Amino acid sequence: QVQLVESGGGLVQPGGSLRLSCAASGRFVSTYAMAWYRQAPGKQRALVAAITQFGITNYAESMKGRFTISRDNAKNTVDLQMNSLKPEDTAVYYCNTGTIFYNGRYSGGNYWGQGTQVTVSS
Repeated sequence: QVQLVESGGGLVQPGGSLRLSCAASGRFVSTYAMAWYRQAPGKQRALVAAITQFGITNYAESMKGRFTISRDNAKNTVDLQMNSLKPEDTAVYYCNTGTIFYNGRYSGGNYWGQGTQVTVSS
C-alpha cells in the first residue's frame, strides 16, 4: 500500500509563486514515477507534470516554463514549484504515483493523495 500526503497549497495573488510538496511511503515507491495532477471546478482531472526516479520530466504544455517538478529519491518526496501563477491555475492539486513512464509519457498510477487547494486571486 502506498500513501501520499500533500502540503503547501493556499491563496496567492496573480503573478505569485507557490511550492507544493508530496511525501510518499510504501513499497516500491522509489521505483515509480511521481506526478502532480489538478482538477478545477467543473473540469476533469489533468496531468500537470511527472518525473521518473531518474529525473526525466514530462509537463503539460501550458505549464512549461512556469512550473518545475523535482524529486528527492532519498526522502521519497516530489515538489512542484509554481511561478507566475494565473487565476486559471486555481484548482485542487493531487499527487499521484504507482506506475512508470511509457514511451516518454505518464498516464497515471493507482495511488492518489487527498489533494491540496490552490487559489490564485487578488
